[in-house]
Amino acid sequence: MASRRMKKRKPVRIKVVRKLVERIQEDFDIQDNLDGSFLETAEFGEIRLLLSDKEPIVMTLKRPEDLGEIEEITFPTLRGILRWEIEKRWCAVDRGAIPFLMNGADCMAAGIQIVDPTIERGDLVWVRDEEHGKPIAIGWALMNADTMDQSTKGKSIRTIHWIGDDLWSIDS
Repeated sequence: MASRRMKKRKPVRIKVVRKLVERIQEDFDIQDNLDGSFLETAEFGEIRLLLSDKEPIVMTLKRPEDLGEIEEITFPTLRGILRWEIEKRWCAVDRGAIPFLMNGADCMAAGIQIVDPTIERGDLVWVRDEEHGKPIAIGWALMNADTMDQSTKGKSIRTIHWIGDDLWSIDS
C-alpha cells in the first residue's frame, strides 16, 4: 500500500468540533472534554482526523457499501482508545492472531476468543489482545457478535487501522 500523508491540517477551536467531541463522549462514556488541548483537524486519505496535542485521537469515515447504509462513522483511533481506555465495541484475539493483525491482515473468526455482545455487522470495532487487553487494530465488523463468537472460519473483521500502519506512525 502506498504511504499516505496528512493533508489540510489546521488548528481548530473546541467550539468548532464540540458536536463531534460530544458524540464520541456519549458513544464511548469518555469523561475527557479536551479543554486546554491543542486541537487540529486533518485529512488522511478518505479519513478525517481530529488531533489533540498533535496526536490523532478521533477518525471519521464512511461505512463501505457492502456493510450496510452508507453513513459517516466517528470512532477513536488506536491512540484515542489507549488515551481513553475505551471498553465498548471490542473483541479479543488469541496470541496466534497478533502477528498477522500487526501486519494489517483481516481478523479471522478462528482467532477471536471474546466479543462485546453489542457488535453488529457494519460497526467499527477494535481488536485487543486477550492477555493484556491492549488495542491492536480497528476494522469493520463483517458479522454480528453472536456469529463472530460461534464461527470458527472466515473473516470476521476487515482491518483498516493497526499498530505500525501509516496512521499510527504519523509524524507529529
